[in-house]
Amino acid sequence: MSERGPVVLVDALNVLRSTWPNISERQLVELCREWASTEGCRAVLCFDGASPAIDVGEPVDLVSTGSESADDWIAREAARLRSSGARFWLVTSDRELRSRAGPGAERTIGRGTFARMLLDLHG
Repeated sequence: MSERGPVVLVDALNVLRSTWPNISERQLVELCREWASTEGCRAVLCFDGASPAIDVGEPVDLVSTGSESADDWIAREAARLRSSGARFWLVTSDRELRSRAGPGAERTIGRGTFARMLLDLHG
């Protein structure tokens, strides 16, 4: 990885629903913080509507989309990152979002694969 790791755009609700029992919002944020620190990247967790009221700190950012869908926010942010030449990864299993936001991503990770990677951090 280069000096500066990628921005990892996470379709948060998509990941929350990828395991049974579902991952809680708090657990997702905590696991992403640990994972992003280990990977040397910045994780941006995008929630439809309001993000959880959790104090996160680096290297995780929480995005509340308000009335905008998380998919639209992620697609717009991916386009911005792509046009600026920034490195980014995309985490979602939503096919339509992958087609809109995936071009230019260094890596696209499915929700189940990502959830298992996070949960594997704790054995």
